[in-house]
Amino acid sequence: MKSPWDIPFRYIVLIFLIILGLATLWYIREVFQPLLTAAMLAYFLSPAVNFLVYRWRIRRKLAANIVYFVVLAALVALPFTLLPVLLSEIQGIMSDLNLALEELQVVLIEPRRIGNVTFFLGGLIPALRDTLQSNIVPKPEEALRVLEFTSRNFLWLLVILVTGYYLMTDWERVRNWVIQWAPEDEQPNLNRLYHELRKLWQGYLGGQIRLILILAVLYSIAWVVIGLPGALVLGILAGLLNLLPEVGPAGAAILATVVALLEGSNYLNISHVWFGALTLGLYLLLNTFKTVWLQPRVLGQSVLLHEAVVFVAIITAIILQGILGVLIVVPLLASAVVVGRYIRRRLLGLPPFDEGEPRGGVMEQSMDNANPVSQSISEST
Repeated sequence: MKSPWDIPFRYIVLIFLIILGLATLWYIREVFQPLLTAAMLAYFLSPAVNFLVYRWRIRRKLAANIVYFVVLAALVALPFTLLPVLLSEIQGIMSDLNLALEELQVVLIEPRRIGNVTFFLGGLIPALRDTLQSNIVPKPEEALRVLEFTSRNFLWLLVILVTGYYLMTDWERVRNWVIQWAPEDEQPNLNRLYHELRKLWQGYLGGQIRLILILAVLYSIAWVVIGLPGALVLGILAGLLNLLPEVGPAGAAILATVVALLEGSNYLNISHVWFGALTLGLYLLLNTFKTVWLQPRVLGQSVLLHEAVVFVAIITAIILQGILGVLIVVPLLASAVVVGRYIRRRLLGLPPFDEGEPRGGVMEQSMDNANPVSQSISEST
């Protein structure tokens, strides 16, 4: 019988494996963002899966397949359904824009004199048209770069779709496999820790839903007051787009401003240009209120973090990581607090959890047995 490794050799092997693991993670760092995107996809679709499981009493894997392929079919069909309408609207907008540029050209053809200086602005509009045309039409030498960019993003999209599918259908198996790597006496504690983290992420999802509803009401009321056509639909859409940081609010602002410029107010007797400025200014005011006070407060309450911490975390994520970082920074920060508290208690030789707290798994099972509908809402993969 061979003797076991001595302690120094074990530490040498452990250090080598840690270095090798860190080097591997650094080498494949580009895959982290697609994997996180896939995890967020599975996370946001999990309530629908749980609803089917506990409402219709079907297996989780079947429910996950139904939700996944229904959503995928909707995403594929949506562009083909909206594309004709969007092309028609874009043609109308371009026609109006060309007409406005022609009218502006007539105004600018005459030299303008300010003080002792004469300005000749007649060539401004033709130069603007040439610049837009040169930027919109790609150059032949850039075709290969565009093709490479498109192919690369298509492959990452496949990674997101496939990973998201398996996270939805096989998450319980993956979770149990990871926990089984721990010592047997530590596995119950890790299961309880997982339940606490799951409850935290459920709270964050609920906070996002509350934030969307509040913003939809605020935007709708504000735009109804000034007479923006389609204010209710635009307000709901602006609330939903808030789920996409940076891109969503920008898209909602552009859409509402374009509608204001083209349609004008239903009852305010002002020009379309001034009404567009009023619509955009009101949106920016509400968006600042959302960013500074409402969003940190709602999300902070959902994950039990101070709103100042949430605000700083969101702004930092916007600067450093962009859209995906903003989506996950708040629950990740709250998860780090929970895991850090667990590790601290273990390092100090204390029980891993406060025994006065009810165990997550037992508490949730008792609630679920009492109310299957609440189980479909509270359960999350």
